[in-house]
Amino acid sequence: MIHSLFLISNAGDLFLEKHWKSVISRSVCDYFFEAREKAVEPDNVPPVIRTPHHYLINIYQFKKLMFLFSKLGVCFIVDVLYRMCDYFGECSETTIKDNVVIVYELLEEMLDNGFPLATESNILKELIRPPTILRSMVNTITGSSNVGETLPTGQLSTIPWRRAGVKYTSNEAYFDVVEEIDAILDKSGTAVFAEIQGVIDACVKLSGMPDLTLSFMNPRLLDDVSFHPCVRYKRWESERVISFIPPDGNFQLMSYHISAQNLVAIPVYVKQNISFFETGSSGRLDITVGPKQTMGKTLECLVVTVHMPKVVLSANLSATQGTYNYDPVTKILVWDIGKLNPQKLPNLKGSLSLQSGAPKPEENPSLNIDLKIQQLAISGLKVNRLDVYGEKYKPFKGVKYVTKAGKFQVRT
Repeated sequence: MIHSLFLISNAGDLFLEKHWKSVISRSVCDYFFEAREKAVEPDNVPPVIRTPHHYLINIYQFKKLMFLFSKLGVCFIVDVLYRMCDYFGECSETTIKDNVVIVYELLEEMLDNGFPLATESNILKELIRPPTILRSMVNTITGSSNVGETLPTGQLSTIPWRRAGVKYTSNEAYFDVVEEIDAILDKSGTAVFAEIQGVIDACVKLSGMPDLTLSFMNPRLLDDVSFHPCVRYKRWESERVISFIPPDGNFQLMSYHISAQNLVAIPVYVKQNISFFETGSSGRLDITVGPKQTMGKTLECLVVTVHMPKVVLSANLSATQGTYNYDPVTKILVWDIGKLNPQKLPNLKGSLSLQSGAPKPEENPSLNIDLKIQQLAISGLKVNRLDVYGEKYKPFKGVKYVTKAGKFQVRT
């Protein structure tokens, strides 16, 4: 069960809290603040922090807001956090502060004495209508509330994730296959570690009560799958198809993990040479980036980040493509390439200035790569078809593939 919830801003200010059992002192957050100070980035804070009496579970959402639960060990906590984010869309500090009353109403509906009660997005949005500018103005004038007057019909049915009486003039079902590649490459470019984390997000706006079946060209690729409660797991086990009655609107249909390293294609190669001289308080940097195994697709949003040693004062570099920036305070070099031009591979090279008299750095810095590839699932996963049963209309259908870099590191 959940004992307490604390909401912490990116600046470290605790601006909202709620307790379901006994009131827990805010001092429990000190364990979290200590872990955050040790981490280089907020994303690197351990998601589970153990204290003498509690477990702290935290997520970093939209690079704006930190959620922190103090609880006794259960696994549903992270899902509850993301359901809250899904309700508001952009879960920023401003959004929370502008809708404090709705946040508390939402928590009362989602959790009963610290145990999950109603967590399905469709049900929550019927129980408490999401805030809008127009609705806020009407509520102010009329004195009405965002809380629904009747219990959602879906809450008492065998399919609580779908509301009853759904009607659309245009019926459509779209799916986004989003894959993140986590990899570590050694100095020669060989993959030391590589795996793929994937999700299939759906936007389904269909009238009535449709029954959908989604099939893949190569379903055997998928490993360690996790489905939305609407999916019939037995059909997946026997036929490797996803059969489900969908929720109305946006939802995550499934997530999966591909750990077989031979199935993970590395979409980029990096040639690099970062060296520091024994004398002269200087060094050299030379980095070239190019596409690899992208099936003809273009690399976009390409960014190379280098965490330099503390003795590096400045960088005098030239880039054939994109722009670079070196922060002498944080010692971080960021090379923003953008959309890669395969006809002329981007190169960044030049000299590094070190503190006078400082010893040569013992280790060379590693490179972090960020990228995006449209219309490509790097695992090779492809949707075969979507069949609709139970309704007579023919909906619009579409599938989009996106590959992103997760934790992608190149050692030097």
